[in-house]
Amino acid sequence: MGIMNYLHVISGSKSLEELWHAHVLKMAEYGFDRLMYGYTRFKTDTSLGDPDDFVILTNHDQDYVSGFLNEGLYRHAPMLRWALEHEGAGSWQMIQEKHLQGALQPEEEKVRAFNERMQMTAGYTVSFFSASKRYKGAISLGGQVGTTQKELDALWQDCGEDIILMNNMAHLKILTLPYDPPNRSLTRRQREALEWVGDGKTTQDIALLMGLTPGTVEKHLRLARASLSVETTAQAVLKAALQNQMYVVES
Repeated sequence: MGIMNYLHVISGSKSLEELWHAHVLKMAEYGFDRLMYGYTRFKTDTSLGDPDDFVILTNHDQDYVSGFLNEGLYRHAPMLRWALEHEGAGSWQMIQEKHLQGALQPEEEKVRAFNERMQMTAGYTVSFFSASKRYKGAISLGGQVGTTQKELDALWQDCGEDIILMNNMAHLKILTLPYDPPNRSLTRRQREALEWVGDGKTTQDIALLMGLTPGTVEKHLRLARASLSVETTAQAVLKAALQNQMYVVES
């Protein structure tokens, strides 16, 4: 698939699944067959936010996901730390250089050793620009088993700008698509109630508009707050909007 065809597919994708499938196939054409995309809208100076709110897309096997994500190794990953401080593309060569220099912290060395066991030793990380200090997104592009970093660096010299462009386009499209974190998706009624709150309606107004009692509206809003793990309805409206769970076009 040529780049123009790829961009048409990505821009026309109507779901994360459709987009991710096309992106995985395209990156594999360049020798990057193990990807992990991550995005948060809730970053602070000391935290990336609640992991349950991360947008995570990956084609890694379960062993890698369990170790890197579920056991929290990502928090100390050298290339993640690089991505938080930089924009653009970074070669994983810098990890090997720090390892040889003894410059990795113990927790970082633990991550490096884990990646070595999983044969994730050559690749690139692309860190995306964000206008907000609360937002951060990046993607890890792992090379095929047996590929050296030297080979990938040579490839990047020829194709790196195209790969960065395609990953940026995929990232921008992802931001527009609905994402329901595990156990946090809203029901149709909860979504509708939040939408009316977002439009400035009172509980009494919403009850009339939805044909419900005010008590039932309050119940939907309470359950929406619980689903989104927030304390106030205003926070629920904000989080649902950030996750593109509001004003969704029903299929």
